[in-house]
Amino acid sequence: MDFTFSEEQRAATEAAQGVFAGVAPDAVPSPALTRGAVADGCDRPLWQRLAAADLLSLPLDEEYGGAGLDTIALCLVLRESAKVLARVPLLENTAAAMTVQTHGSPELKTELLARAGRGEIVLTVAAHGRTGHDAAELAVTARRDERGGTWILDGVQTAVPWAYDADFALVPARAEARAPARTEVGETGGRTVLALVPLPADGVVLAEQLSTTGERLAELRLESVRVDGRYVLDAAGAWERLYEVLVTGTCALALGLGEAVLDMTSRYTSRREQFGFPLATFQAVAVQAADRYVDLRAMAATLWQAAWRLSTEAPGMAGTASGTSRGALPTAGDVAVAKIWAAEGVRRVVQTAQHLHGGFGADVDYPLHRYHAWAKHLELSLGPASAHEEALGDLLAAHPLG
Repeated sequence: MDFTFSEEQRAATEAAQGVFAGVAPDAVPSPALTRGAVADGCDRPLWQRLAAADLLSLPLDEEYGGAGLDTIALCLVLRESAKVLARVPLLENTAAAMTVQTHGSPELKTELLARAGRGEIVLTVAAHGRTGHDAAELAVTARRDERGGTWILDGVQTAVPWAYDADFALVPARAEARAPARTEVGETGGRTVLALVPLPADGVVLAEQLSTTGERLAELRLESVRVDGRYVLDAAGAWERLYEVLVTGTCALALGLGEAVLDMTSRYTSRREQFGFPLATFQAVAVQAADRYVDLRAMAATLWQAAWRLSTEAPGMAGTASGTSRGALPTAGDVAVAKIWAAEGVRRVVQTAQHLHGGFGADVDYPLHRYHAWAKHLELSLGPASAHEEALGDLLAAHPLG
């Protein structure tokens, strides 16, 4: 398997490294020592530097000011952002823009995409459902008002990132089926649409929530919110593809964070001495570090496999077996495998780092504390390993290999 990145992908990585070089992950007070949110919002100066470096528009077509790159390039930039715990809505903004580019009308794309790529507006995604444990597409209902050409949304989405900074939230919602359809026991009829909800808007209520990282989230409550029809994406497979991009991007964040933590641990154990020798020379320490290196390599291999599938599969095929070779799992299978490794791997990496740092690992003034908090958030975000193991099992049952 060839994991060589293209010249354009390597250029995106180098540009990201240049932008993030001046970001200090320990510049923000620890959530354990701060009342309320760690920060008022996203890092606006950093956001503008990303826009100036054309890193917000990587996957957009040239007509919208983008470079026309793929999900792999996005994940490369996300990996670099996680190394410094960058407080920017890079994943959500880009994933939403990619969805609009694929499924939006020409008028909507002209209205939003170039501005999103220049950092003039911020897009976020509500992907955690009503409680964080249920399907996001079932937490909100949507019904069309034929007379006014609008859609009416009702429901609640929890833990929406960057809701206080965003201009639009892309919200999955359940609408009635276009025609009566038979459903199996336990299934819900209808179809999923994606609505771009302006923030603020009449009927939109935000309630502050704090994540494990200490960052500011919001419960998004929609009370008969009217959304113009041009802001509703009604296309089969749109939500499934968006969700897969979000999960894969989360895996890229976990990989970047894990690499930074292992590097931090390596530097510490090389300097810290016991009995006159650096900790890194002790066999028990070296073995633990080697195990975590293996975890990171597995996280990388499964991430790039999932990102490659997303980059080469037609958007309409998301979550299906169409277009795959006999015995091959749909892309959702590769995404599930990547998230299983990301969730388990990043947890093991930070736990080992805490152990090998000794007392420093528990010091909330030391940067490792923030990395541990972010790792826990990424581990559980969009489903822990167990949820994706269950999803993978369902896929294997439906598409047996061999």
